[in-house]
Amino acid sequence: MGLRRAPPMARLPRLTLPGYLHHVMQRGNNRQPLFVDGEDFRALLALLADNAPRCGVAVHAYVLMANHFHLLLTPGTQDGLPQLMQALGRRYVQYFNRRHARTGTLWEGRYRSTLLQAERYLLPCMVYMDLNPVRAALVAQAADYPWSSHAHWRGLRNDRLLTPHALYWALGNTPFAREAAYAALVQAGVGAQEQAALTASALSGWALGEAAFIGDLQKRTPRRVAPGRSGRPRTASGT
Repeated sequence: MGLRRAPPMARLPRLTLPGYLHHVMQRGNNRQPLFVDGEDFRALLALLADNAPRCGVAVHAYVLMANHFHLLLTPGTQDGLPQLMQALGRRYVQYFNRRHARTGTLWEGRYRSTLLQAERYLLPCMVYMDLNPVRAALVAQAADYPWSSHAHWRGLRNDRLLTPHALYWALGNTPFAREAAYAALVQAGVGAQEQAALTASALSGWALGEAAFIGDLQKRTPRRVAPGRSGRPRTASGT
């Protein structure tokens, strides 16, 4: 007799809690383009600006790349984030298919999301997102890319879609001081280990933060927030 295949692991429900910082990622199906030209980029941002307030979700940062996008959000209710992403996904696909005379799916399955410890990862995640176009060799400087929130936080343009997080306000006592401090963070960049952790957490859905944050978070939800240790449990003798 042949070996039986193990049943597939049940997919974890998304981890969503009001008042916490969420990093959201959505990709195109088979990495196909989500945006053909500037009109498409503007259309998704307009849908985001229209639906985020309706769903009670604060948008702190975004970057739209050719075949994926990242959002940094704080939902005000338990259902706000799923409602926002459902509306955004459905309406953008309708727009995109109509404009480009196509049919079928656009997204690579459901969106990915995770919770971040804001005190530890808000600013690094903003920088990580801003530098996406630089890492992809689309531009030399983050400020040269038009489809991210970077220019707003640098004081180069005003984007009414965005809501400043308290930790951004803490960068300085004046707009100029905050903008200069944020520019310095982007110039310094994000280390490879931190970059990998931000990417992995978004793809896996596991929360990202220090041990105390993870422990407190687990008390607030029955859903596991971090992976368990691999291998057999250790015995009292340590074997």
